Amino acid sequence: MASRRPAVAAATVLLCATTGAAACSAPGTQGGATPEAGSTVPSGATASQTAPGPGTSQTAPGPGAPGIGDPDFPDDGNGGYDVGRYRLDLDYDPGRRHLSGTAAIEATATQGLTRFNLDLSGFTVERVTVDGARARFERTGTELTVIPARPVASRAAFTVEVAYAGRPRPVTDSSNLGTYGFIPTKDGAFVTCEPNGAKTWFPGNDHPADKARYEFQITVPEGITALANGELAAEPKTEGGKTTYLWREDHPMVTYLATMTLGKFVLREGRTASGIKNLAAADPRFRDSLDRLYTLSGKITDYWATVFGPYPFSSTGGVVDDFSTGYALENQTKPMYGGFAPDEDIIAHELAHQWFGNSLSIKRWKDLWLNEGFATYAEWLWQEHQGDATAEQSFRLHYSAGPGDAIWKYAPGRARPDDLFNNSVYTRGGMALHALRQKIGDEDFFELLRTWSSEHKYGHVTTEDFTALAEKVSGEELDALFDAWLFAEKKPTSW
Repeated sequence: MASRRPAVAAATVLLCATTGAAACSAPGTQGGATPEAGSTVPSGATASQTAPGPGTSQTAPGPGAPGIGDPDFPDDGNGGYDVGRYRLDLDYDPGRRHLSGTAAIEATATQGLTRFNLDLSGFTVERVTVDGARARFERTGTELTVIPARPVASRAAFTVEVAYAGRPRPVTDSSNLGTYGFIPTKDGAFVTCEPNGAKTWFPGNDHPADKARYEFQITVPEGITALANGELAAEPKTEGGKTTYLWREDHPMVTYLATMTLGKFVLREGRTASGIKNLAAADPRFRDSLDRLYTLSGKITDYWATVFGPYPFSSTGGVVDDFSTGYALENQTKPMYGGFAPDEDIIAHELAHQWFGNSLSIKRWKDLWLNEGFATYAEWLWQEHQGDATAEQSFRLHYSAGPGDAIWKYAPGRARPDDLFNNSVYTRGGMALHALRQKIGDEDFFELLRTWSSEHKYGHVTTEDFTALAEKVSGEELDALFDAWLFAEKKPTSW
């Protein structure tokens, strides 16, 4: 998950905080999967088709791949299409723990498609259409296979709509990854989905390689607040004992950052000193943390904009819920803190992710240090800014670990699928950035961070992209440094 480190102690944080350890679930270990039969297509139904554009292959249509192509997580995501927007119409009853929803997924085919997959864990699928025409569907594990009446042509824009209902079940990992996805609570739900828990509450292409925009229409019992990514697009409407909220995130976002966190919250809204919308929410149990969360979220967001470049989204803030996950996650525009009042370091970490991980997203999980190493180093930069400790002091503290320490046996530049959120990905990843800063100097280092954020804004990045840009900005050959810090399974002694 963005960072999965136990959060209550200052030295830890589970999805996204300081220096902890955690392991990612192996591919295919999703909870609540239930194979279900599909419906048939009425005669005469049609699906979206367009003539091939210039240069388009005339290859006959075929099935989209059941995975997006990440060799470490072959069951995650899907091939054959690119999602542009999710429009989710969701109704949740906390008393029955029942979710009914309609997901309209606007996509573009990247090949001719006779069938394609969506990721969905559990639920009863009631109906599937492609461009309004009934489509057949099949269920196998967490794969929902859609079979349109006629093939979708390559480069065609199409909309698949899925109506579904049931009791959401989160992913519960048997190792130290914990519970994630849609987690029911006594008054609503705590929704944090990294790495692959979005499928526990809506069908989609559940892998960070496919970013999209989102619209959430969420209906809950009156008195419950629904919080989602982005900003409210309309005033909440209450009728018949239910309230409907409409949230919209018009910046590209990966699926694991999507949320529909629900409950009884106290809110504080306003703007940061630089004018960015700021919303902090806290369960009444954590009411005393609300003002501090609001103030620090605004202050840190504005400071990071001076270090990393302009804030990439339209709002900032955070949510503290009364559900003891023991971790935080950098949900886009609304970091989530599970059952604890976050300290400054954790808030700095999660907000740094708005640049590194959210705006700049990884294509493959092996490059996770580009999220977690950067956010960990941001903690050290915040401490340096506050005058608490220099980044050099933080670096030296961690570097003092003996050559036999586990951190040197795990090369963070290649995150392991069976131990994705290892401490090395965070701490040694952050140390790699400080070693780079030592090597190229502050002027080039901070220019590199701003250039990195600007050139790849809202896009995808790889380790190779970063190392190439570092050499371009600095004018230095840096292979030895990156090999020592990112890829060698031993303690670096020179770089």
